[in-house]
Formats: sequence, C-alpha cells, structure tokens
Amino acid sequence: MKRWTQIFKALSNINRVKIIKMLSRRERMNVSEIAEELDISHKATSKHLILLHNLDVLTNKGKDNRVEYWLNPNIPTDIKNTIKLFT
Repeated sequence: MKRWTQIFKALSNINRVKIIKMLSRRERMNVSEIAEELDISHKATSKHLILLHNLDVLTNKGKDNRVEYWLNPNIPTDIKNTIKLFT
C-alpha cells in the first residue's frame, strides 16, 4: 500500500508528469533544460527529479558538471502501467 501511495503522490504533481512526458520524447535532458522548459526554479526541478529517480522512474548521470536524466529503461512494471494512465 505504501508503494502505491508514493506512486500516486509522485504523479499527482503536474510538473512531474510533464517531466516524464518530456523525457519520453527526448533521450536525455539536464536539470537546466528541464527547469527552463517547465519555467520553474532549479531547486524545484531537482526535487521533482530526485523523487522520480527514487521511484526508479528516472536514471541519471553526472556529466561536465551537469546531471542528465532519462527514463529508466527498466522501470518497474507497476509504475510503467500507472504512468500510461497519466500520459
């Protein structure tokens, strides 16, 4: 039950849903690119990305003093199926 609460909490925020949609259309994006497209602060963007990363929705890697994010190719099935409902 706790996992479903975390999943729905994550997807209840429109910016997190937008991040998932953006990354489903692009291979990788860094925090600055995502923040700019969402028109929100880097701090808020980072919080959204960390939450999605902790749920295994996103994968990340630091590169040239920037962190790039992309959709986890091995996203858990329960989350993957739930995301399809929202996107």
